Amino acid sequence: HPSIKSMIQQRQVGVHAITFAQALRAALRESPDIVLVGEMRDLETISQAISAAETGHLVFGTLHTNSAAKTVDRIIDVFPADSQDSIRSMLSGTLKAVIAQQLVKTHDGQGRVAVQEIMTVNMGVAGLIREAKTSQIPSFITMGSREGMQSMDQHLIALVNDGRISTECAFERCHSANTLKRAGLVEPPAFALRE
Repeated sequence: HPSIKSMIQQRQVGVHAITFAQALRAALRESPDIVLVGEMRDLETISQAISAAETGHLVFGTLHTNSAAKTVDRIIDVFPADSQDSIRSMLSGTLKAVIAQQLVKTHDGQGRVAVQEIMTVNMGVAGLIREAKTSQIPSFITMGSREGMQSMDQHLIALVNDGRISTECAFERCHSANTLKRAGLVEPPAFALRE
């Protein structure tokens, strides 16, 4: 693909570098504006991604988690206990958003639809990260719709109401069945027996 208005440089693990961290170091030497880290699995890669964000780079990264709060916890937990407070502080100042997603079957069974949890890091969320109160993040997400936030359960409810997914699917994938019930969704009998 010929570059017209931008230049894209790729570092591929196994081809251009041995590790994600090594590829990220090499990419940062080229003074990029935006960095995409395919997977942030280890301490060195996550540490370098945070450092890159602190120096003004827009960094996108992927982690395997199923909620925004768990994403924040996963990033912090990879660090030794004695450095987690400083990482919380760094992360609260650099993290801008977390989008967690899962694919679920459509109501007609012919495809899949992405269900997304969206957390933007406002002053309240940044404070929760800094103060190690990530268990309170879901409440901030639920109440942050004016800032573009939505919980996974809120999106599941919207998809059911739009006829895109089944109620059964929503109850299978929800974080809190009570949230779905409060929104007026009726729990399928098979799920009520599990509780």
